[in-house]
Amino acid sequence: MRDPYTVLGVPRSVGEKELKAAYRKLAKALHPDQNKDDPKTQEKFAEVSSAYDFLSDKQKRAQYDRGEIDADGNPRFAGFPPGGGGGRSGAAGASGFSAEDILKEFMSGFSGSPRGGARGPGSGAAGWDPFTGSAGQSTRQQSFKGDDVSVTAAVSLEDAHSGASVPLHMPNGRTLNVKLPRKVEDGQQIRLRGQGTANPMGGEPGDAIVTVKFAHHPRFRREGADLRVDVPITLYEAVLGAKVRVPTLDGSVELNLPPGVNTQKALRLKGKGLHGDGDLYASLRVVLPEGGDPDLESLMRFWRDQKPYKVRDQ
Repeated sequence: MRDPYTVLGVPRSVGEKELKAAYRKLAKALHPDQNKDDPKTQEKFAEVSSAYDFLSDKQKRAQYDRGEIDADGNPRFAGFPPGGGGGRSGAAGASGFSAEDILKEFMSGFSGSPRGGARGPGSGAAGWDPFTGSAGQSTRQQSFKGDDVSVTAAVSLEDAHSGASVPLHMPNGRTLNVKLPRKVEDGQQIRLRGQGTANPMGGEPGDAIVTVKFAHHPRFRREGADLRVDVPITLYEAVLGAKVRVPTLDGSVELNLPPGVNTQKALRLKGKGLHGDGDLYASLRVVLPEGGDPDLESLMRFWRDQKPYKVRDQ
């Protein structure tokens, strides 16, 4: 990840309140629900979210500010603290190189591409290992991984509920088919080993950090594990009772409406929420016939004049 302060556009002295405000502003503009057809914006959203999670962790932020860890939370090489004098002529910080950059440059002088300096003893085709004092590829060089990449996966409630396999579009243009974890949550991060950037020094590639974001659903409203759905019914179904079909994440089910059902309260379908952990609440909405109906209007005038009843205090 890039410098989290740069990602969020805030100074290093930023307070918690200002940090949260900056994140909210960016998250609102970059949210996947608002940019469904723009994968690059979704990637920026994931990067902004990761940067905020990093800086809102007081321990990680303090370690990062002291130069103990990088923006991905990995320890920095202790021999070259950022901005310190461990680099070439003490100018590593001023030159803009990170500790890892300097180490790579240092190691390249012993791997068959000298930069004018003398090579160590036994320097042959295999190269001299400055860390082990022997010929062969450096074990330190082998330990470097490629960079991790951040990816956002917009997941439907149905796919999250069933733990389906979903296509994941990677920054390099590849598409992976990823199986969602059981009971995956909104905002949960999944690490895909070896799916990040290749290591230019020949070591293992980095990982892909996938942030799951639940896509906006046209019908269901989510409240944690509970779901809410509007169910339109006719006036005569509300008065006389009926059997109506109600959509759920597992398919529609039949719901018995008692005569004179009160549409003020939602009807609860236990265990029909997300992952089966929550419930589904069906809010009944009486819908009148379009264009009006003379007979219905006549009946309602009779009720108004002959059988009025109160539904409000005033």
